[in-house]
Amino acid sequence: MAPLPEYRPKQLSVGPLEAEILNIVWQLGSATVKDVHDRILSDPNRELAYTSVTTVLRRLTEKGWLACDKKGRAFYWHPLITKHQAEVIRAHEQLQRFLAVGNPDVIAAFADSLDEVASEKIQAIAQRIEAARKKQEEH
Repeated sequence: MAPLPEYRPKQLSVGPLEAEILNIVWQLGSATVKDVHDRILSDPNRELAYTSVTTVLRRLTEKGWLACDKKGRAFYWHPLITKHQAEVIRAHEQLQRFLAVGNPDVIAAFADSLDEVASEKIQAIAQRIEAARKKQEEH
């Protein structure tokens, strides 16, 4: 089971362009504005100003998703968490919101609407939770 990362971005929500640029930085590992801009413009149907990429990279840095380092004359952005860690954090947040409903009847109604595949996934999750609890009790 993937542990919940200790580091979390200050702001989890990202817009569509922020998400696209974050994915590009995750793919590249480290990127300049030019790297990201070139990747976006590799789609002939896309237009995006160079300055817009700069703005979004700065915004992602302010939100705590990226860090920026200057190497020579260039600025390089790199992610502060992996894509997998971001998925774990988002899933945790969604689960917390779901559980905050607190009404067992509402949650039961949701469970009744699941198809067989979703029910099997829920059962697998429950088994992993139980195994993790047993492991914690042993220590």
